[in-house]
Amino acid sequence: MARAGDVGAVIALERMISTAPHWAEREYAGIAEADEGDSVKRGLLVGEEGTYLVGFAVGKVIGAGAGSIAELESVVVAETARRKGVGRALCEAVIAWCGANGAAGVELEVRSANAAAIALYRRLGFVELGRRKGYYSEPKDDAVLMRLEMAGPGREGSPQRP
Repeated sequence: MARAGDVGAVIALERMISTAPHWAEREYAGIAEADEGDSVKRGLLVGEEGTYLVGFAVGKVIGAGAGSIAELESVVVAETARRKGVGRALCEAVIAWCGANGAAGVELEVRSANAAAIALYRRLGFVELGRRKGYYSEPKDDAVLMRLEMAGPGREGSPQRP
């Protein structure tokens, strides 16, 4: 999990990636400093190479139990760290975190033009649920909606493979 001191590096990396969500600094700070008692849990996980932040991911869990919903909100990997397993490791960490927080499944939206991310999500067990036409702007793109069902009681981050 990220610490409050990681927020500056998260913002710096996010600003270098044009398709990153570009949230306000207070948004990331709020996630990093979240209270365990919050009904909506959000986690900011970071990937590091030595002392450098090379990626981060944000997950959210709403509720707990059979009807709980989790979302992989964002995955950002530095250009220099791509194709090295950083994105996969971050996704797996968020999935595990969501499962440990009681999620029944994990959902996400991804740009239809992001073939590498879609392939990664499929390898992780996500299936396509549908598309939202024109969902993204700058550049304009459709959103691919995907979901991963979590396995069994307690879930603990074990995805159910299709």
